[in-house]
Amino acid sequence: MPAILDQFKLTDRNFVVTGASSGIGRAMAGFLSRAGAGVVLVARRETELIDAVNQINSDQAAYVVADLGQRDQLPSIAAQCKSLLASGHIDGVVNAAGLNLREDVDTVSIESWDTTLNLNLSVPFFFSREFVPEMRSNNYGRVINIASLQSTRAFPNGLPYGASKGGITQLTRAMAEAWSRFGICCNALAPGFFPTELTEPVFSDPDTSTRAAQQTAIGRNGELEDLAGATLFFASPASAYITGQILAVDGGYTAK
Repeated sequence: MPAILDQFKLTDRNFVVTGASSGIGRAMAGFLSRAGAGVVLVARRETELIDAVNQINSDQAAYVVADLGQRDQLPSIAAQCKSLLASGHIDGVVNAAGLNLREDVDTVSIESWDTTLNLNLSVPFFFSREFVPEMRSNNYGRVINIASLQSTRAFPNGLPYGASKGGITQLTRAMAEAWSRFGICCNALAPGFFPTELTEPVFSDPDTSTRAAQQTAIGRNGELEDLAGATLFFASPASAYITGQILAVDGGYTAK
C-alpha cells in the first residue's frame, strides 16, 4: 500500500484545464503543476494564457487558444491538447470555463440563455467525453467540474447562471454513474466568493464584499489558494473511492 502522502502526487499525470487564462481555472492549473502534473491550459485569450504558462514555469505546461463555445470544434481542441505534452496522454479534465451575464430576469434573451447554458453546462460534458476513451483504457481518470453557490441558492440577476450551475451538480452525478466503473472519478467543487473576473461586481463594492464575508462561518471571503487542497484531492489517487460528489469550498457560506 502506498504511503499516504504518495497518494496525492500527480507526477506523470496530465490535465486539461479550461477557463485557465484567469481566476479559478488559472489557479487550479497552477496547483496541479506544482504537484507534478503536466497541464494544458485552454481559453480564448492568448496573451493571458501565455502569462499563465510563464507563471507556472514548467516544461510540462502548454496552452491552446480556443473558443469552447463552438461545440463542433471540441474534438479538434481535444486533439490539440493531447498533442502538446510529451507523454501524449490526458488523465483528467478541469471544466472551469464559465459565464455569468448577470441579466435581470425580464431582459434575459434566448441568445444569452443559450450562450450561458452551452458554455457552463453542455461544454463540460461534451469536452470531457472527448478524453474518456483514453482514460477508460488506462483505468484512471478525473473530471473536476465547477459548481457554485448558485447550484443550490437563487441570487438576483443570475437565473441562467443558476440554472446552469444547478445542472452541473446533476451532470457530475450522471458522469460518475456512467464512467466511474472504468476508474474515472467525477466530482465538482462549489466555490464561495473568490476574487476573479467573474466576481468583480462583488469585490468592487466594499459593502457587497463585506456582506458576503459575513455570511460565511469563517468570516472572510475566499482566497484562490484555499482551493488548492480540494483540487489536488479530487485530481489525485487519494480520491479513488469518491465520485459523484459536490464539495463546497465556501468558508461555511452554505452551512448558515
